[in-house]
Amino acid sequence: MKTIVFSAILSLILLSAPAVSGDAVKETSFTVSGLCNMCKNRIEKAMKIPEVKYAKWDKKSKQLKVAYLSESISLDSLQQRLAAVGHDTEKFKASDETYNGLPGCCLYRDGGSTH
Repeated sequence: MKTIVFSAILSLILLSAPAVSGDAVKETSFTVSGLCNMCKNRIEKAMKIPEVKYAKWDKKSKQLKVAYLSESISLDSLQQRLAAVGHDTEKFKASDETYNGLPGCCLYRDGGSTH
């Protein structure tokens, strides 16, 4: 009898857990400056955090498609993370020091190269 009651309570807890979190996944895309596959790797790596469920940057269109937990992190903070690793976004610009530290093939400002 105790086993049945314990199993029922455990099942109830496990089934209600997803409803408790309530963190909605939001999908969006925005422009992130970059040129090459090194940029792509850096951009996508910056998005590898628990709050981001999916991030894919397209080198040709410069668009980052991202799915993130909107109640845990803001779109602004995601864009700030990208600026912190050297990539300008629609709202935030990387510091000159960080940008100038990128490899030569990644320098996208003032025309840059077209890999």
